Amino acid sequence: MTQTADISPRAATKPKRADANGLLLTIILVGQFLAILNVNIVNVATPTIEADLHSSGAGLQMIVAGYTIVYAVLLITGARVGDLFGYRRAFLTGLALFTVTTLGAGLAPSTGLLIAFRLAQGAGAALMMPQVMTLIQRNYHGTARGRALGLWSAVVSGGIVVGQALGGILLGLGSGWRVVFLVLVPIGALLLAVGMKVLPRDEGGGRTGLDPLGLVTLSAAVLLFVVPLVLGRNLGWPLWGWICMGLSVVAFALFVRVERWVTARGGRPLVDARVLRAPGMRPGLGVLLFGPATWGAFLFTSALHLQGELHLSPLASGMMLVPCALAFAAVGLGWPRLPGPLQRRLVPFGYVVAAPAYFGLGLAAGGGVPYALMSALIGAGLGVQVAVTNIATQHVDDAYAADASGALLTVMQLGQVIGVATVGTLFISLSQGHSSSASMTTALALAVLAVLAGLSSVFLVRTRTPQPA
Repeated sequence: MTQTADISPRAATKPKRADANGLLLTIILVGQFLAILNVNIVNVATPTIEADLHSSGAGLQMIVAGYTIVYAVLLITGARVGDLFGYRRAFLTGLALFTVTTLGAGLAPSTGLLIAFRLAQGAGAALMMPQVMTLIQRNYHGTARGRALGLWSAVVSGGIVVGQALGGILLGLGSGWRVVFLVLVPIGALLLAVGMKVLPRDEGGGRTGLDPLGLVTLSAAVLLFVVPLVLGRNLGWPLWGWICMGLSVVAFALFVRVERWVTARGGRPLVDARVLRAPGMRPGLGVLLFGPATWGAFLFTSALHLQGELHLSPLASGMMLVPCALAFAAVGLGWPRLPGPLQRRLVPFGYVVAAPAYFGLGLAAGGGVPYALMSALIGAGLGVQVAVTNIATQHVDDAYAADASGALLTVMQLGQVIGVATVGTLFISLSQGHSSSASMTTALALAVLAVLAGLSSVFLVRTRTPQPA
């Protein structure tokens, strides 16, 4: 297979389907909002969960991290399930599983059951979330796709800030930790009822086969990589973690060989090589590794700094990040309105803004207006990640939209995990040593990651658009 996957002229100008009227987008984005909200709202509630259920340190880690681990491991599998059985069916099934397990988490009488429900929540989110990006790719083209991805990015940033602020409000009312789960249940149930009535039926991507060998090797590779990074910091980076990360490299190499073998035999690989050969995909994956790494690390270290060193409440801490979320959404929504050539040039410039803004966090460590201003500049800079996603996927044929969605979301999730594990560990280590340079060193590390994202984006925007035959 040497041809480059691309959208044909006829496909790019085909009439919009009736479901592309905003209702489809509303439903799938609200589902995505619930999944993102669930992560951040739970983080705020961990102290009360620990006190109520008498959770051990390891148990508390799994309550928080179990969702992320399962979600990261199953993302590409969730994308393929939608390709096989229909994106509507996969989205609604994931939403139903997420809603039921959220109810179970809210009623869990013990740490063990809460962990089990959190793991199942992650599986539901992994089945639901890839369908969001896939449905956007398949139902929106040109400027409409840019607007849809802008709303998608606004939901991502908004869910993070709202989760932290809403968690602070609910806990401040003295309602206990269970309400942070239970408040999501009626929203999920309502969304499920509406979605079953209005989401259009589809047949998926018309592809067959789940590629079990690829599924096993990729799942093992992601699991070996993610688990040590998520749990290693609190466990003191044990030897088994380093061994697992080394084995993950071997497992990833094995996955590549398996996929080539499946392709050579005429099978359907889990990630088709034509997707990775599409113009913009490979440099786009690089940007979406480093960019989200800065984002995840920034949110993690900011929460620790604002609530720990500055002694702000979860609500006040969340409010400090509102300018960041608003700027992120504004750039993401405004980008599609720019002239075409300017859209591509905007991408590296975004990281030119974000890198010094990250460094400025160290100078504005005292909080207040300077900190909020730096966070707004960071949000404005990272808002170009909408453009990155659009450029990376615009030449992927609709038939391979699920492969692209799974690959992009997995890389973005791995980037966030890497950012939290590396920069987060650096910040905690320096803070525990009472070092006055903790904020400045962390800010410098974030700036370096932003520079790496910017350098990767240069290769992305220089990608030549293939001319139709």
